[in-house]
Amino acid sequence: MLLQGKTLLITGVLMDSSIAFHVAKLAQEQGATVVLTSFGRTMKITQAIAKRLPTTPEVLELDVTDTEHLDSLADRLREHVDHLDGVLHSIGFAPQGAFNFLEGTWDDVATALHTSAYSLKALATAALPLMADGGAVVGLTFDAKFAWPVYDWMGVAKAAFESTNRYLARDLGPKGVRCNLVAAGPIRTTAAKSIPGFEAFERVWDERAPLGWDVNDPVPAAKACAALMSDWFPATTGEIVHVDGGVHAMGQ
Repeated sequence: MLLQGKTLLITGVLMDSSIAFHVAKLAQEQGATVVLTSFGRTMKITQAIAKRLPTTPEVLELDVTDTEHLDSLADRLREHVDHLDGVLHSIGFAPQGAFNFLEGTWDDVATALHTSAYSLKALATAALPLMADGGAVVGLTFDAKFAWPVYDWMGVAKAAFESTNRYLARDLGPKGVRCNLVAAGPIRTTAAKSIPGFEAFERVWDERAPLGWDVNDPVPAAKACAALMSDWFPATTGEIVHVDGGVHAMGQ
């Protein structure tokens, strides 16, 4: 099996339609031990959704903007597992004001950058003490090369996220840790529903994708994440793998 004997930390499981949920499901089916994270009011939601996985995993509290949570993560993980082979970053948030580029305030933008970009570095370094034998950090992005309609400061945060991945690849490579991203096409997730006008992407994506695109199917993106956390990409880091039906390669 692809992930036999691996131990993975997976963030962002909020619905059974989410990419993170399907990464966790695939990982368990492929032989991995999985630990989930959540925080605050969403803890109960994640704990309930976790019961729909093949094996109900532990759910640890982790707010990636909370220094105390990050500083204690490794010790709290050691209560359940003795090491990590992979970490999935599936976290993003921006206040509604950040979805208006010209009127978004610095407070709105700072929140988006902290939660959606800096948190990749914060999560990776918090988990690093359990990755002494190397491993993989995988994050989820939405291709930041373009100025998308309605995405605005969240698009800027994703550009910072993608740059953060490259610097992590540089600094964690000598420690045997690979850092890669999956750029997924639009999926009807909790995050997508919070973006005003996100349905605009859904209408055109299938038409532009050479392979077609199903906004209700998170499995292709989840499979890419699982593969990147396996041993099948031992020399790949700093990469962005597009799982978008091919839209990234097409002109207008």
